[in-house]
Amino acid sequence: MIDYEKTIHALIDPLVEHPESIMIREMPGSTDRDVTLLIVSEDDDTARLIGKRGAVANALREAVGVIGKADNSNVRIHLKFESFNEDEGSDAE
Repeated sequence: MIDYEKTIHALIDPLVEHPESIMIREMPGSTDRDVTLLIVSEDDDTARLIGKRGAVANALREAVGVIGKADNSNVRIHLKFESFNEDEGSDAE
């Protein structure tokens, strides 16, 4: 099985200013095939990870979608972004 946290870190660490402060948590999905990864970071880093009109977030979703199918587990991976300084999520699946 693929270590999603390590793989996501490899993708997003070069994009942010504070990679040491990023937390990635796996949350239960709606089915056994669904995996939701919550990515929590500083406000400015969250903005970088989402990008203009969600361009970076969509690219990350596409990349992890391929990763989810790479080991023939056919898992659907959903990304959710939040900031440390927010009460609510900034980008729902």
